[in-house]
Amino acid sequence: HLLLFLLFVGPFNCFASYSRATELFYSLNEGLPAGVLIGSLAHDLRLPTAGGQHSAALRPPLSFTLASHGLGGQYVQLDNRSGELHTSAVEIDREALCVESNGATILGGSAAVSSSSPSSESCLLLLDVLVLPQEYFRLVKVKIGIRDVNDNAPHFPVPHIHLLVPENAPVNTRLAIEHPALDPDMGTNGVQTYRLRDNYGVFTLDVEENESGERTPYLIVMGALDRETQEEYVTVIVAEDGGTPPLMGSATLTIGISDINDNCPQFNDSQLNVTLFGNSSLGTHVATVHAVDMDLGSNAQVTYSYSQKVPQPSRDLFQLNESTGAITLSTKVNGDTPRLHRLIILGSGPGCIPAVVTVLVTIIKVMMRPPEVVPRFIANEVEGVVYLKEMEPINTPIAFFTIKDPDEKYKVSCYLDGDGPFRLSPYKPYNNEYLLETTKPLDYETQQLYEISIVAWNSEGFRVNKVIKVQVLDDNDNSPVFSEQLIELSIEENNVPNAFLTKLHATDADSGERGQVSYFLGPDAPSYFALDKTTGVLTVSTQLDREEKEKYRYTVKAVDSGFPPRESIATVTITVLDKNDNSPRFINKDFSFFVPENFPGFGEIGVISVTDADAGQNGWVALSVLNGSDIFVIDTGKGVLRAKVSLDREQQSSYVLWIEAVDGGDPALSSTAKITILLLDINDNPPLVLFPQSNMSYLLVLPSTLPGSPITEVYAVDKDTGMNAVIAYSIIGRRGPRPESFRIDPKTGNITLEESLMQNDYGLYRLLVKVSDHGYPEPLYSTVMVNLFVNDTVSNESYIESLLRKEPDISIEEKQPQISIEPAHKKMESVSCMPTLVALSIISLGSIALVTGMGIYICLRKGKKHHRADENLEVQIPLNGRINLHMMEKKPMEISNI
Repeated sequence: HLLLFLLFVGPFNCFASYSRATELFYSLNEGLPAGVLIGSLAHDLRLPTAGGQHSAALRPPLSFTLASHGLGGQYVQLDNRSGELHTSAVEIDREALCVESNGATILGGSAAVSSSSPSSESCLLLLDVLVLPQEYFRLVKVKIGIRDVNDNAPHFPVPHIHLLVPENAPVNTRLAIEHPALDPDMGTNGVQTYRLRDNYGVFTLDVEENESGERTPYLIVMGALDRETQEEYVTVIVAEDGGTPPLMGSATLTIGISDINDNCPQFNDSQLNVTLFGNSSLGTHVATVHAVDMDLGSNAQVTYSYSQKVPQPSRDLFQLNESTGAITLSTKVNGDTPRLHRLIILGSGPGCIPAVVTVLVTIIKVMMRPPEVVPRFIANEVEGVVYLKEMEPINTPIAFFTIKDPDEKYKVSCYLDGDGPFRLSPYKPYNNEYLLETTKPLDYETQQLYEISIVAWNSEGFRVNKVIKVQVLDDNDNSPVFSEQLIELSIEENNVPNAFLTKLHATDADSGERGQVSYFLGPDAPSYFALDKTTGVLTVSTQLDREEKEKYRYTVKAVDSGFPPRESIATVTITVLDKNDNSPRFINKDFSFFVPENFPGFGEIGVISVTDADAGQNGWVALSVLNGSDIFVIDTGKGVLRAKVSLDREQQSSYVLWIEAVDGGDPALSSTAKITILLLDINDNPPLVLFPQSNMSYLLVLPSTLPGSPITEVYAVDKDTGMNAVIAYSIIGRRGPRPESFRIDPKTGNITLEESLMQNDYGLYRLLVKVSDHGYPEPLYSTVMVNLFVNDTVSNESYIESLLRKEPDISIEEKQPQISIEPAHKKMESVSCMPTLVALSIISLGSIALVTGMGIYICLRKGKKHHRADENLEVQIPLNGRINLHMMEKKPMEISNI
């Protein structure tokens, strides 16, 4: 950069005419990721590029360079070749960059951040870009305006706002709320409205906007206020911005009602009657009057004074404390003192008419001094109040009392007056000494203060009371008590994290810190449950899954703050309620069933097993057939698949169904499974003879035919499969001059000439051929008549036809064709293979037809191989139903088929 500076500053006057200063302005949103295109300097400056008019070889490449990497330079990336300006990995935060500073610009070299006003262009990144080489040199001033997005929620500077409203504030009184909400965003993204979450029916909010655009909330009184009815209102003030979606912030608003003097003092009684002994000493307490003012502070201050109707002698005899209302004896009573005094006392408050109470004091004149009660306290005593801890043992001493007569003329007795677990008894061997003690442990939670009197009287009936107050001090003798020992809760599964479960509540009868309760989870509680120590709020931090665990049971503890601390335990049970979040599941996605053909209608083909992990109605599953419902039906409850009609394998050998399982949830969930039904063949089709086509057809056999020559063939097919379609051919009846001259191949049905034909062998030969399959349990067969006419020519066809029309006199040979698979020692294996195949065919009715088919295939392959080894053996093999008879190579012979 220094080199560039020297190059361009030194000889600046040489190329000043070629340089230009240019300004470019771009704008973008704050918070964009790295790599976002801001603009192309080369394009916007209309500088020549590689595809321009001049050849690239004659024009040096353009170079773009930031003059200095200042504050703004860290937020952009400049491509030195193309001049494209992109955002960098440092995210632009408008609120952090552009703090309003009265139009000041924060510079960073030749790159800066400018903030001048709260407009959309108030936040600018200023960049200086040098364009080289020299013939295109210019200094480009790039200004990038940062647009505000609503990425900040309003927030109040303090969490608690206090506002004081006088109770006599009229309706529509407006009070500005200090500490309005702040929002770093600008314009409509800033704070727009305020509202109260609970207005108690007497408050509302209004917003005023000043010239600078600041919005201040005002509290408006909408109803009458009375501090004596409710002295404080606590609500939540919510600030909302104008973004989309809007963001909100809140603070606690406490509205205190200040007192005004709208209440006057009042006495509870209009008259008090008091008696006073004439020998009472100075300062003796006579009575205390008390007036109540519902106001606060100075408004509730009451001043007591005598009415002008009270005569001066009474005023001099009894002193009235103007602050406390206490009346005491101020001068000694003598013989001239009146026996009855009527004291009219006024209770005055600020700006109020005084309240009036009358105290009638009757003075009893006596000629003797009263008994004396002298206490000596053992327990802690302050100003006549004795302090005892609760749970002190029985017979705890409180004080000694000495009872005596000052004149020593009269016998003095005493007793204890008042309720409580106390006892006053003579303390022997001393006379007139009494001990005050407890009779049972004290309980602070039952009663905190006792007031008892030691009453002494002499034989003349003169009585004296000594009042003792006993204050019970609290001890940590009570454990916290849960409102419920078993806390039963429920929550739906798939809850939001940190979901509220309940608020535990335990009370402790102790006072102060000893009664403060903290809450803790027991050791058996899972880690994803949380219990607030102070508030007792129980939450769960993760989503619960009923299918994983439906019931939770653990303990919680409530512990007080005493020393040593005491605790109690409660049990929490949580039931996770089901939601329909699991689709039905088939045990297999693909089911295969093997069914024998001709299976009766509505017979059970198989059972489709399906489960649903949900509970109740959400776990109820209904099954239905999506395709093939005209043939198949399924029991929706048991999953039993049935066919409405009997199935014929020869019409269709297999079926593919789709079964849908739908649960009972709302909305319902479903799944499908593929069902393959394979029909197993049974021997229900006899072989079908395709050639010869008629029992009346015949073939001409020349006498010159050589032995072993093929004459004709019987060709048949069977619609069944497997062993049910394996066909064997045999001649079961013969008629002719020498009928044994012909034989048939049991496998192929080829009829060949066995012996040479002689002169006397001429004539018509009729062979009855039996075509039989090897089905189980009973083979099926068909018969066909093969007619062979041995002669040189056919000279009289009508004669031959007449012979064919006659019923042949053929004796049936009940002889089955013999099937041999292997010669000699291998023959036993073939014999043992057939029963095995038959047994497997029966078992295949259940589920293993595939294994059976493979067994058949292997056995037949064995038979075919061994037949090649011994051509004299007869072997049965299945025929291919698609054999083209015209494609078979045969030796030419003369055949006449009429």
